[in-house]
Amino acid sequence: MSLPLEGLSAIVTGAGRGLGRVEALELARLGAAVVVNDYGQSGRDGSGEASAAPAEEVAAEIRAAGGTALAHTGDVADFQQAGALVELAVAEFGKLDILVNNAGILRDRMVFSMAEAEWDSVIRVHLKGHFNTIRFAAAHWRERSKAVGGPVYGRVVNTSSEAFLAGSAGQPNYAAAKGGIVGLTTSTALALAKYGVTANAICPRARTRMTEDVFAGLDRPEDGLDPLAPEHVAPLVGYLASPAAARINGQLLVVHGGMVAVVERPRVAAKFDSKQETFTYDELDALLTPHYAGLPEGETFGAVEVLGLKRA
Repeated sequence: MSLPLEGLSAIVTGAGRGLGRVEALELARLGAAVVVNDYGQSGRDGSGEASAAPAEEVAAEIRAAGGTALAHTGDVADFQQAGALVELAVAEFGKLDILVNNAGILRDRMVFSMAEAEWDSVIRVHLKGHFNTIRFAAAHWRERSKAVGGPVYGRVVNTSSEAFLAGSAGQPNYAAAKGGIVGLTTSTALALAKYGVTANAICPRARTRMTEDVFAGLDRPEDGLDPLAPEHVAPLVGYLASPAAARINGQLLVVHGGMVAVVERPRVAAKFDSKQETFTYDELDALLTPHYAGLPEGETFGAVEVLGLKRA
C-alpha cells in the first residue's frame, strides 16, 4: 500500500524547531521527500548567528527514519535566497509539489512603544517570507502546467494565527503579518486554482519557543500527549498537502489539541440603509450607537471569543 505523499516533494520553512520540525517529520512519514529549511538563529526574535545545525539535525532525523531529506539554511525573507530554496527542491527531486510556510519571529511590544525596526522585521520574516517562497513555487507550477497543457500537483499550506482572528494587544506587528498571510493565501488560491494548485492557511495553537510566554501558566499533563503539543498540528498539514484535500482551497482552519475548526469568511452582522440620498451624522448616531450599546465598556470585536474558543 502506497503512502499518501509517496513520489511528492516538499519544502517546509522554519523546520528546524517547533511546529516546522513536526510538520517536516509528518510529511516525510507520509512519503514526501522534504527540504528542511531553517535560518537557524537562536533567538525567537531573529537574533543570534545563523546556524545550519537545526535544519541539518531535522533532515538527519528524517533520513534515520528511512525518509528522504536535505537541509537548506537560507533566509526565506530574502527574495533571492527564497528562490534558491525552490530551485534546490526542483534540482534535487525533479519538481516541487508541496510548500509549507512556517518561518517566523517575534518582537512583541505595545503599538504605542513599538520601534520601526520591530515592525519591519516581523512583517519581513512572516509576510514577505511567505510571499517570497510562494512567488517562486507559483512560477514553477505555472511553467509545469503550461508544459503539460493542463493542471499539475501543487499544495501551499501557510501559517496564520489566532492573534489575527481574536487580536493580541502586545503584537500589532505579528497580528498584522498573520492577517496579511490570510489575504495572501486567498489571493494565491484564486490565482493558482486553474493550474491544479491549492492554497490554505492554518491557525495553530501549540507550545513552542515562540509561544512559551503565552502558555507559561498552562502545565503539561503528567500522562498522555500535551494538548498543546505541536504534534496535534502536523497531521492537518499532512492532510492538506495530500491528494485527499484537492477540493479544499482558500480555507482557514484553526487546529490544536485534537480539534480542527473551519473558519467562515466574514459575514455581514447587520445592515443599515439611509432614508435619504446619503447618511447624516445624526442618522448614523441613531442607528449605530444603539447597535453597539450592548457591548461592555471598552470591549471591541477582537476581545470576544472566536469559534467558541477563548483566546489563549
